[in-house]
Order: sequence, then C-alpha cells, then structure tokens
Amino acid sequence: MIQRMRNFLREEDWAFAAHEAPVMPGSPGSPHHPHPRRFAYGSISVLLGLTAGFGNALISANTYTLQGALGLDPAQIAWLPTVYVMTNVSINLIMIKFRQQFGLRPFAIIFLTVYAALTLAHLFVHGFASAIAVRAASGMAGAAVSSLALYYMMQALPAKWRLKAVVLGIGVPQCATPLARLFSPDLLAMSQWRTLYLFELGLALLSLAAVAWLRLPPTTRQKAFEPLDFLTFVLFAGAMALFSAVLGLGRIVWWTNAPWIGWALIAAIPMLAAALMIEHNRVNPLLNTRWLGSADILRFTIVTIMARIVLSEQTYAAVGLLTVLGQNNDQLGTFFLIVFAASVVGVVASAAVLDVNRLAHPVMLAIGLVAVAAFFDAQSTSLTRGPQLYWTQALIAFAATFFLGPSLLFGMTRALQAGTGHIISFIALFGIVNSIGGLAGTALLGSYQQIREKANSAALVQQMQPTDPIVTQRIQSGGAAVGRVVGDPALRSAEGAAILSQTTTREANVLAYNDVFRLIGVLAAATSGYLAFLLARRSWRARRAERRA
Repeated sequence: MIQRMRNFLREEDWAFAAHEAPVMPGSPGSPHHPHPRRFAYGSISVLLGLTAGFGNALISANTYTLQGALGLDPAQIAWLPTVYVMTNVSINLIMIKFRQQFGLRPFAIIFLTVYAALTLAHLFVHGFASAIAVRAASGMAGAAVSSLALYYMMQALPAKWRLKAVVLGIGVPQCATPLARLFSPDLLAMSQWRTLYLFELGLALLSLAAVAWLRLPPTTRQKAFEPLDFLTFVLFAGAMALFSAVLGLGRIVWWTNAPWIGWALIAAIPMLAAALMIEHNRVNPLLNTRWLGSADILRFTIVTIMARIVLSEQTYAAVGLLTVLGQNNDQLGTFFLIVFAASVVGVVASAAVLDVNRLAHPVMLAIGLVAVAAFFDAQSTSLTRGPQLYWTQALIAFAATFFLGPSLLFGMTRALQAGTGHIISFIALFGIVNSIGGLAGTALLGSYQQIREKANSAALVQQMQPTDPIVTQRIQSGGAAVGRVVGDPALRSAEGAAILSQTTTREANVLAYNDVFRLIGVLAAATSGYLAFLLARRSWRARRAERRA
C-alpha cells in the first residue's frame, strides 16, 4: 500500500479531471482519494494544526516559569509571544505568492526546516536573543503550517464536504492552547524549559516527516511576484510588527512611560500609509484597498476584531483571576480538560451545522454566548476557584472555535465573488484581524484591569480607618498568625498590617477582574446586537425587494 501511495504521489503521474483541478494557482488539486489515504491526510492535518497552535501556546501558557528559568524580567518575557505575532501577522501576504510561483512542496519544506533548525539551536544557545529568534521563526512557520493543515484537511474529506473541511482545518490549531496548559506541567517537571522546546522540536520534525512522506496533490504554478511586492511587504510587515510590539508590551511597560512606544507609532503609521498608497495605484496589488474599504468588508473587520477582543475573556481574564487567587496550571487540570473538550465540540459543531447562506448567524450566536458567560463570571469572589468557572469557560471555549470557521468562509466567499485575485487581500486581512485583535484584546483588558485595580484598592484603603475595631482585629489576627516566629509585639503588628494589605490587594484585583468581565459582557452584547441589527436589516430589504418585484 505504501508503494502504491508513493507511485500515486509522483507529480508526473497526476492527471486532473476538470472538476479536480486546483481552484487557483498555489492551492492543491482535489482528486478522489481512497479511504486509507483520506485518513492519512486527516491525521497529518491534525498533527500540523496542533504543531501550528503549540508554537505560541506553550510559551503563553508558561510565561512565569520561563521567566524564572531563562532569567528574564517581565518586559523581556512579554517579547516572546509578541515576537511570534510580529512575524506571523503579515507573512501570509508573501507566502500565498510564494506557493503560486514555486509550489506547495518547497513552501512546506523550507519553513518547517528553518523552524526545526532554530528550535534545535536554542537548546544549545539559550539566551534571550536565541529565544527571540526561535519565536520569530515559530511565527513564520506557524502561518505556513496552519495553511498546510487546512489543505491536508481539505484532502481528507470528499468534495461535497470541502467547506466543512475548511472549518475543521482552521479550528484544529485553536484547540492547542487549552491542551498546552493541560500537559505542560508534566513537561516542565521533566527538565523545566528544555522539555518544552524539545516537545516543540519533536512536533516540527514529525510534521516535516509527515509532509515529506505524504505530499499534497500538485498545484498549478504561475509567475506571481512583482518588484513592488517586496517594497509593499517590507513597509506593511514593518508597520504591523511595530503595532504588534506596542500592543504586546504597552501594558507591561505602561503606555505613557516608555518613549519607544511613541517612536514606534511615529514610524508605523507612515509606513502603513505608504504601503496602502502604493497598493491603491497598482494594477495587480497585493492588497486591494478598494475592495478592503467596501462597507461589507469593513463590517466584517469590525465584528471579527470585536470577537477576538471579547474572546480574550478566557485567555487573559479568567486565567488571570485564577492566577491571582493562587491557582496555576498544576491545579487546573480538570478546568483545562473541560476547556479543551468544549473547543473540540465547537469545531465539530461548527462544521456540522455549517450553512453557507447563514454564515453570520453562528458568529452572532458565539459572541452572544461570550456575553452571557462574562456576566456570570462578573459575580466572582476571592473564594472562586476553577470548578465555579467550568460552565462559563466551556461556553467561551465553544464560542471561540464555533465562530472562526464561519467567519473565515464569510470573507472568503465574498473574496471569490469579487475574483480570485482578492484572495490574497482577504487572507492577509483575516490574519491581521485575528492576530492584532487577540493582542488588542489582551492590551485593552490588561490595561483596564490595572486601572480598576488601582481605583478599587484606593477605595478599599480609604475605608480602612486605624480606629475601626474590625481593622484592628484583622491586624491582630494577622500578627497572631506569625506569633510563633516573631516575638516583638511591634513587629507582629507590622506583619499583621502587611498581611491585611496583601488581602486588600487581592480583593482589589478580584473586583478589577469583575469589572473586566462586565466590560467584556457589554462589548459582546453590543457586538451581537449589532450583528442582529444587520441581519434584520438585510431581511427587511430582501422582503421589500420581493414586494416591489
């Protein structure tokens, strides 16, 4: 069977029927496959999807551990997930044309090989610079591997289920984040940070071997690159990288305290404007600015960015609250197992109920579920633990994967209606709004949480008067807790006051996270209501057009 598969995969033996030919240069053909080969394609797609997702998830889930193990300060460790986004956000702009001109196989082999080589090198040279290089390579490889996962999944299902395959292929990488939090404590227990990178290296090598063993059907090629493409890419990618750096580090170094943030924005805005001006006047642009500026696409962009922001409720707000209350990945195994299961159910349900005529409805439902869950989470207290958040976080995990596939297909169908040349513009836009939207969500929620924590802390401290008997009792009880090791009454009183101050800070943080949950609920409800308004208006216009006809 293996020999027959190898013979089948020789490019010179391929002969496409009319309905099996690639839809556009750079994408694989769609021939009929026997069931064993479909199963192999599906298995490799899952491997590639998890490899792409783990590239950033393993770091984001273990920033505190890596910070100590690598000897980095909070600002330095924040660069690692940020650099991933900096290289990931714009690379699709150039990768699509690379596939069109050079084919799928070189595209896959080059990116996976570079990724694996840099990950291996970091195991021997483990400084801050090498960690940054690995994350940058991971960002580029993540975009490439995500595309491959999508293409392999499309080969795994029959042609009549091709759109469902797109939903599954785009959804699998999203399941990697809860999975990373679920088993990374066991990896760290083996050999701390090195085991994480060994696992990442192993996934990259497995993916490279799988892609080399079972090729995608060949694509048609054409000369795709033009000299101005590279100028546009440098300007656009540079601007997006600077914006990503500002969003990723702004709340860590604080927005008004770091001069480099202002200089980064001063450089990024003209670079982005120059790139858009170049593309606006080109005959064959990378970014079709006229189409991207249409009302339909602008509404899609706004809704998708808002969805990514409110979905940060889980990755930042809920996990942040549990961390403040003393919970870590070791103690949240059941929590992340439930989140992972809900993510998988969301992917499968999204593919099962997919209706190309009702792509906006799943998005509206998903954002509405986030609003409901966020308002429930806003009732958290200092006694809240993982079990109290199981149902709400399962809802949000379900929503996060349920909305993504229909959102992609909504824009993709409009791009295909406008012409295949618009695909590059849409893929670039989709990658930007998801990556930048995720960073913007963390930046917005993180900044709001810090502001509310300071306000709540000031309000609580203002209410604690030294003459209040309750305050005096709390200080005395705190001092009594250290009475066995501190004999001096004055020092015991000071320790009791310090313990009360820590308790006040914890309560202020809990109140701040509740404020964040309420903000998310309001934003999600407003976005879901906006989508409902758009759908109702479209329905009303359709009925009015029918009456006139």
